[in-house]
Amino acid sequence: MGEEEVQVFGFRSGPYSLRVELALKLKGVDYQHIDEDLVNKKSNHLLLKYNPIYKKVPVLVHHGKPISESLVILEYIEEKWRENYLILPQDPHQRALARFWAKYIDDNVVPAVQKAARSKEEEREKSIEEAQETLEPLEKELKNKSFFGGDKIGFVDIVGLVLACWIPATEEAVGFELLSTHKFPNLTKWAQHFVNHSVAKEVLPQKDVLVAFLKNVVFVPKN
Repeated sequence: MGEEEVQVFGFRSGPYSLRVELALKLKGVDYQHIDEDLVNKKSNHLLLKYNPIYKKVPVLVHHGKPISESLVILEYIEEKWRENYLILPQDPHQRALARFWAKYIDDNVVPAVQKAARSKEEEREKSIEEAQETLEPLEKELKNKSFFGGDKIGFVDIVGLVLACWIPATEEAVGFELLSTHKFPNLTKWAQHFVNHSVAKEVLPQKDVLVAFLKNVVFVPKN
């Protein structure tokens, strides 16, 4: 398969874009990464063409046909290249559960972590507690497995890369502790397994690069 057939419009420090790239890497699909300027979106005529509704990354373009939204793209990748590597369980109930936990991460965990990171000093303790409350169900669900997908990276793990990589970087950038080993032994062990996975290491940004990005662009302190 030629690289020109699959393109990923993304952002190197963006977890949603890297979900798509990790899924393609796991399945051994060649693709071309096209880095987008998220500040000056008006100059990104191809992004505006392929995702005119949301005007954001990631966008997967396969044979000229665009697909937007990371969870939708992951489903497409799974269906299109099923023979390469399965990221969703075969069992219908387990597959439904994987979709449930993926949506839970995006709808509950990510907003809570962002709120904690952006909170003012006097509000931070409460917002950290709220964020940790959203992590507790994932801690219980993971149990003693290496990955949510069992013994290999699966759908929930790919979606959860935002937790494995971005929470530790956010802790360092902002100066707080959220994912402690004492409180979340399963999740912290999983995060280490994840970031050290040979394929994940090919797409995940270096921690110091991510910390600098978060300090300078995302979590600018509020006065």
